[in-house]
Amino acid sequence: MEADRRVAAVILAAGESRRFGSPKQLALVEGRTILEHVLDLASAAGLAPIVAIVPVWLSRPRTLVDPVLRWIRNPYPERGMSYSLRLGLAALPDEMTAAVILLGDQPRVAVETIAALVAARGERPFVATEAGGVLAPPVLIERSHFGIAARLTGDAGLRDVLRGQPDLVRAVAVPAHPTDVDTPRDLDRA
Repeated sequence: MEADRRVAAVILAAGESRRFGSPKQLALVEGRTILEHVLDLASAAGLAPIVAIVPVWLSRPRTLVDPVLRWIRNPYPERGMSYSLRLGLAALPDEMTAAVILLGDQPRVAVETIAALVAARGERPFVATEAGGVLAPPVLIERSHFGIAARLTGDAGLRDVLRGQPDLVRAVAVPAHPTDVDTPRDLDRA
């Protein structure tokens, strides 16, 4: 699939994995780490550059030599997802017109979902998936609203914006939201 080359991916993967009990970025699903699955998704969707926000201790996988991958280490994961989002958006080149925000613990997002988000761009600054009446990631954000990340705090990311200002969001229906891998038990469903 060939997406608009001015749409980047920002992968939020710097979480502390408290509920998981060990670094979930390195947990394996079908022989590959969860993070590798998300990186592959962004690449397969034609998003570029791919900006991965990771903990300071996490090394770039040796198998990933993709020149569009930018590896950004978050020195303050305790500041939550909002801080990682700010780091990711700030790392994007000026020519990027939008970014798809992906969570590093959702290894099963379909490439078709990303294509639907990109195709739904238009009059609203956010495009989000919707299942069961709930807006959730992945989310596309237009450059015109990158600054909204500066006002966010904690671990909510864009959730409060999506739910509190639905007039800013175009919804793309999906059958179900992808499973977040928050605990080891979630690996069985991933």
